[in-house]
Formats: sequence, structure tokens, C-alpha cells
Amino acid sequence: MMRFTVFDVGHGSCALATAENGEAILIDCGHKTEPEYRPSQFLPAMGLRRLAHLFVTNFDEDHVSDLPQLAQKLDLSPTHFHRNRSMDANDLRLIKLQSGPVSPAMSATLNLHQNYIYETPPPLPTPGVSWQTFYNAYPAFTDTNNLSLLVVLRVGTRTILLPGDLESPGWEALLPRPDFRAVLGTVHIFIASHHGRDNGYCADVFTYCHPEVVVFSDSAIRHATQEMAATYGQHARGTTLNGQPRNVITTRQDGTVWWEIP
Repeated sequence: MMRFTVFDVGHGSCALATAENGEAILIDCGHKTEPEYRPSQFLPAMGLRRLAHLFVTNFDEDHVSDLPQLAQKLDLSPTHFHRNRSMDANDLRLIKLQSGPVSPAMSATLNLHQNYIYETPPPLPTPGVSWQTFYNAYPAFTDTNNLSLLVVLRVGTRTILLPGDLESPGWEALLPRPDFRAVLGTVHIFIASHHGRDNGYCADVFTYCHPEVVVFSDSAIRHATQEMAATYGQHARGTTLNGQPRNVITTRQDGTVWWEIP
């Protein structure tokens, strides 16, 4: 039995898939502070000591904020690091400096992006789990949201789409690709882009994508643009959570959510 988990890290992003052999695939490593809830705390508490793969879907703070602490608690040296590779660390640093100083977590992420050698070591086995990634290339886009790494993760019988903070122009740039449109038709669990804010919503995506459920990884509503549950919900076929029919699940309301997957 495999598991896919979306952790309640507030207005951030952190999800975990575990393969049949227990290998761990972590997608983002954001955390929340009130109350404090960090991957560097809960992953070791789950018995994890290393990761098989680390995906960073977006080079923004809320997707990487716990990376320095995580690197102290888990062995990241053999981890396969997946990210948008169309831009180098210097390009990214300049983009981040436009909005202020680079944080310690972002600096650690940029260092990993710069120094990680993609070709070695050989891929670690992850039976029952596979993935595809899609992204727009720099400098066609120069903002981190539309340069998000979109991950299509297959865990056993379920396909999960994790789009980072991709905005509507970024979605529209990917939709002309036949392979991308074909993958959209396989999705069961759709993680709403940009924590469910309206600039991450693209109606054209749902011409091809008809998920069972949409998941918001978010905290208490801070922006009017987060009021998108009904809009997303009309595109979902529906699932059951705690015996209740649901089209949309939010970590704000439901806390950490997981699926046991055969």
C-alpha cells in the first residue's frame, strides 16, 4: 500500500508520496509557524531518514522555507533534485532580488540548484511511483510563478497534478502541447495552483482535466482571490472524505489529508 499526503503547512506547499518499498518522494518543503509545523520535524517523526527524490515546484519562500532545517535532519546527499532547469542560479537570484533580500532558505535552495549534479547518482528505485514534469522556459517567462515546475505524479492507481504557483498565462503556454493535454485527462487529484487564488485558475485546463477532487493547500483566507472553491468544485467529479461527499478539500478546513493507494 502506498500513500500520498498533502501536509497542512498553512499558506505553503509540502506533499509526500511513498513508494511500495518505502522510498520517499517529497514535493516542496514549506512550513507554518502558528502553530509550528515543519517537514524537518514531522518527516523524521514518521521514521524518514532520507529522501529518494525532492521536487521544488516554485522558487518562492513558501515552497522551500524549511530546506535548511530539513538538510540538518535528513540525508539529502543522494536525493534526486527536480526543478525548472531552464534558468541558472544567477538568473533566479536576480529575479528574487527584485522583491527584496534573499532569505536563508532561498539562498540554500539556490545553492542546491547551482551545485546539484543531475546525472549522478543513478535514480533510486521507486516501485509503484512515476512522474512527468512540465515547465515554461526562461526567459519566455521571467516570474517565478509562471516558471513553476508542474509535476504529474502517478502513485499506484492515482494520478496527482501539482502545478506549483502556475498562473493563467503559464497554463495557456503549456496547453498547446499534445502530451500535456493528454496527461491532464488522467488526473484524479488536482492540487489547485497558487493555493487556490484566482490568478492560478485557468478554465481552459478543465476542457481536458476532469479530476475526482481539487485540493487547496492554504491557511485562513488572506486574499479575496482565494474564494475559488465553488469555481474549482464545478470541475470535479467528487469523492468522499470522512463519509461526506466532497468536490474540494482544503488544508484550512480539513488539516493534513492523505490517500492510501493500492
